[in-house]
Amino acid sequence: MGHIDVVSERSFDDPVLVEGLPGVGLVGKIVADHLVETLDMELYATVHCDGLPAAAAYAAGDRAVTTPVRLYADADADLLVLQSDVPVTPDAAEEFAGCIEGWFREESVTPLYIAGLRREGEGEELPTLAGLSVAGADAVLDGLDIAAPDSAGLVSGPTGALLAHAMETDLPAVGLVVEVDPQFPDPAAARAVLESAVEPITGVDVNVDRLDEQAERIQRAKEQLAAQLREQGEENISQAQRLRMYQ
Repeated sequence: MGHIDVVSERSFDDPVLVEGLPGVGLVGKIVADHLVETLDMELYATVHCDGLPAAAAYAAGDRAVTTPVRLYADADADLLVLQSDVPVTPDAAEEFAGCIEGWFREESVTPLYIAGLRREGEGEELPTLAGLSVAGADAVLDGLDIAAPDSAGLVSGPTGALLAHAMETDLPAVGLVVEVDPQFPDPAAARAVLESAVEPITGVDVNVDRLDEQAERIQRAKEQLAAQLREQGEENISQAQRLRMYQ
């Protein structure tokens, strides 16, 4: 099953966790990385789950190595971020969900799961954002400018597995489905998630202007990972998709 190894003890009171697994548009990944960087969040725990790649991650200017999937914390804000440098394969997704679910329950964590929905057609409209809820987490979205989905859909990949596991185990969780550019990393979609969901839910003020300033750098830095995900096949990545009648 694996475990979560806490490396820096912190005390929380019903924290919110933002999930940042790589997926279509890399929206969750961009959101997670941006929160960790701009809020100067501290490494809280390393994640050791069966099925995750056996790899060692390191950061610029730091000789220390750590796991490719980690938890960062801002205890004052009751905020946790799940940051991942690697995709989680479908074969490992269910086991990964079971691995972290027990810790979520122990710490009364409410996870925000993020899935990109491939944008249809061209246009410069702002990305639309829809909210999903599991096990009574509707209250988290009450009063926010986040609509229910306007069409039926399906969340697949690792994020879909996490939502499905939450449903099976009656763990309160929120799903955020945002339209994304399916071909490239999408900082605009990440900004929509941060402004419309993460900030009002957590009460944390995030400098999203830096996403615009760094959009080109973010895109260059993430394109290689996006290409790697596409090579693995659509069934291997987290994404939301619309369901058509008689599909």
